[in-house]
Amino acid sequence: MSAMGLHFDDDLAAFADGVIGGGLSPQVNALITQAGLLRHLPQQALPLLEQARAAAPQHPAPLIALYRFYFYSHQLAQARAMGEDALAIARTALGPDFGDMPPGDEATRGDAAVRFYLFTLKGLAYLNMRLDDMAEAHLMLSELRRLDPQDHVGAALLLHVLTRHEKGDPSESNTAYPVRGWGVS
Repeated sequence: MSAMGLHFDDDLAAFADGVIGGGLSPQVNALITQAGLLRHLPQQALPLLEQARAAAPQHPAPLIALYRFYFYSHQLAQARAMGEDALAIARTALGPDFGDMPPGDEATRGDAAVRFYLFTLKGLAYLNMRLDDMAEAHLMLSELRRLDPQDHVGAALLLHVLTRHEKGDPSESNTAYPVRGWGVS
């Protein structure tokens, strides 16, 4: 990711700050805010969000806004595309060695860039399940299990639901969801 696009010297710090809205120009922020005010008029809101993304293509905020727009308007394939873009940007910001070893507990609990990456993976796993792409959901959940073995982001529940679905058990009665954790596989 280009730090120049975010006006920071350190790409990772810039991304982490961007996840919580930092480094966003007032003009792009205004576009996202205006789109939010027009959420009941999606044909007017979407062009504003697309304009915000074009103005800050490497910043996570416009991607998050577009993801939410598509998700809440039940356009799940488009939401997945935004999630995939967000994952790629996060991966670039985290660097080429991210994921060689699982991040420590401190990073999975407190590092904004790491948490963004993990929660984006979780969101993509969910969207893939909703879009009936169970193989891709499994890949995402396997990667989450590897990167977050303590299940700090709570993705184990999705694996439980996916496993139940694959076993052909549509009921939720007599189903013991794990409170937290991956359980035994």
